[in-house]
Amino acid sequence: MTVRQPTHTPYDGSSKLFTVGLKPLEIDRWIEVDAFLLPHLAEKQRLYAGIPENVFVEEDGTRDAQREVLDLLGQHLTAKHQRTHRDAGSGVEVAGLESTIERLPHALREAPLAKASLLVQEDLILMRRDERGWRLAAGSLCFPSSWSLTEKFGKPLQQIHAPVPGFGPGTRPAELINRMFDGLQGQAVERFNWSIQSGDALYHPLSNVERVDRATNRPTRFPDGDINAHAFIRVERQTLRKLPLSRDILFTIRIHLDPIAVLARHPDRATLAASFAEQLNALDQAQLDYKGMTADRDRLVALLNAMTGSA
Repeated sequence: MTVRQPTHTPYDGSSKLFTVGLKPLEIDRWIEVDAFLLPHLAEKQRLYAGIPENVFVEEDGTRDAQREVLDLLGQHLTAKHQRTHRDAGSGVEVAGLESTIERLPHALREAPLAKASLLVQEDLILMRRDERGWRLAAGSLCFPSSWSLTEKFGKPLQQIHAPVPGFGPGTRPAELINRMFDGLQGQAVERFNWSIQSGDALYHPLSNVERVDRATNRPTRFPDGDINAHAFIRVERQTLRKLPLSRDILFTIRIHLDPIAVLARHPDRATLAASFAEQLNALDQAQLDYKGMTADRDRLVALLNAMTGSA
C-alpha cells in the first residue's frame, strides 16, 4: 500500500468521537479525488463482481432519486475534477478506467446509484423520509466501517444508530440528527469519524452478532503484539446533501486508511500523537467496546506516547 501523509487527522481533537459534529461544507469540496482513485474503483468493481448482494441495496421507487445523484455527481466531477473525469457524451468517464457499466453485475446495470458509485471513491447512501423518520432507502457500501448494509437497509436513523453508545432511540443526539436531516436545505455539511483497525482492508464489515461478540469477549486486534506494524488509522469523511428534486438526502462516506506508523514521520507528530492518545484515554468502557479497542487501548497509547517522547 502506498504510504503518504494523512489527508485528515480528526484524532487531533477537532472531531471528537461520539458527537454529531456536523460542519458546513463548501460544494466545491464535496467530493475528494486523490492518487487512490483507480485502486479504490478497482476494489469496488471486485466487490460488485463477487458479493453484489452485500454491497448494493435499493428500494423500489428510488431510481429517479438515484438518477439525480448520478447527474449531480457527473456535473460536479466534470467541473471540479477535469483531470480525472470527463464527459463522454453518453455519461461521465474516469480517465484510465475502462467503461464501468460492463463491470457491474447484470442485475445492477440499470441502477444509477451503482453507476455513480464507480465514479467516486466515496460510498453513497440514499436516505428517504417517512413517518418513522429518515430511513436507508438505497445504497452502495463497498467500504463499510464495521457495519452491515443489509442489516441497516430500510431502517430509520434511530434504529441504525441504536448500537452506538449515546445515540440510541430517544436520546438527545438521535433527536438532534433527525432535526438536522429535516432542516437540511441547499447547503452541504460534513463530519469525521475515526477508528483503529488491523490491516489495510477497505471492505471491513461487521454484523450485529459479530459486534456483540467483540464487545463481550474483547479480543485483541493484534495477537502478535506488533501494533506498530499492523495498526491502521481508518478515517471516515462523511457528507450530507439534500437532493433538490427528490428531497432525499445523499450521505457520502469517504475512507482514508493510513498506517499508524506514518505518524512517526509527520512533521507535527508530537502534537498529533499526544492528541490522539488523549482521545483514546477519554473513551469510556462502552465506547471502547463499541470501537473494539478495549484490549488494545493501553498499547496504542503507549505507542503514541513513544512518538511524543513522553513514554
